[in-house]
Amino acid sequence: MHGSSKSRTEAVPHDPEKPPSRMEAYRSPITAGINLFSGAVGGGFAVLLCQPLDTIKVKMQTYPQLYSGAYNCGVLTWKRQGIRGLYAGTVPSLTANILENASLFMFYGFCQKVVQSVLNVPRAEDLTTFHNACAGGGAAFFTSFFLCPTELIKCQLQAMDEGRQIKMVQNPNIKLPPKIGSAALVRNIMKTEGVKGMFRGLTSTFVREIPGYACFFGGYDVAKRFLARPDQNREELESWKTVLCGGFAGVSCWIAVFPADVVKSRLQVGNSTAGFLKTLTTIARTEGILALYNGLGPTLLRTFPASGALFLAYEYTKSTMEFLIFR
Repeated sequence: MHGSSKSRTEAVPHDPEKPPSRMEAYRSPITAGINLFSGAVGGGFAVLLCQPLDTIKVKMQTYPQLYSGAYNCGVLTWKRQGIRGLYAGTVPSLTANILENASLFMFYGFCQKVVQSVLNVPRAEDLTTFHNACAGGGAAFFTSFFLCPTELIKCQLQAMDEGRQIKMVQNPNIKLPPKIGSAALVRNIMKTEGVKGMFRGLTSTFVREIPGYACFFGGYDVAKRFLARPDQNREELESWKTVLCGGFAGVSCWIAVFPADVVKSRLQVGNSTAGFLKTLTTIARTEGILALYNGLGPTLLRTFPASGALFLAYEYTKSTMEFLIFR
């Protein structure tokens, strides 16, 4: 990757004195498509880079009593299941992240347009950090509907081994069914709970995603403003600065909403019928407030490089496609 965003291929701005080309006439829908594709590319890179740490996070959130810490969880998972155990749930995780980030960046661009229209701001670059945070929260509402079913399958696959261990401890003579994959798990949920079962944990997904992505895009904007030189356009940051900005955005997001993510994981893996608030208060009362932060360490360790890779891949793909299409 090039050392500076200035060396990336940049879209050529349209000259208002020239008649618009066919591509310029359809700039808005094409830009939405570019955001969609660029977000998908970024999401895919982020998952492949950091999936093992996400697996450890889910195991620590759902079965904290089985491990002394994140390192112990990772070592035991490696010993029992090898690399496949650490990459458990990669297919639904890839699906989730590609769908989430593709729709997220597309709806983020759309929500920016809405904010611009309401506030009469001519360019997205002129929006404040608060405006971008609001656009991020709005985009997250839409992405939650794509994310919840895939997160449900991912979390259940990641924590399946621990669930089987606990059943065997409770009843050593129990005959466990064979392990199943993504497709069989979807069929089981649809058969026993219907379509509604695929959206178990949707409320906690909303609670996590909306404020989380407000912090995500707000944090990204804050970091860009901080790292940009006085004479530098914020959209032309060096690649290493883009990675740092993305990492800061991810950390900001997870610190803000991690308790909601713990509740979501418990609801989705434990097949609980309790609501979000009841599950939250039960965990805090019976396990302590710190239980709401089980798995935070590996999450932050994962999210910094993952979010950095996400934004770098997104920005590079977007600028390249804009140059190729609108030049």
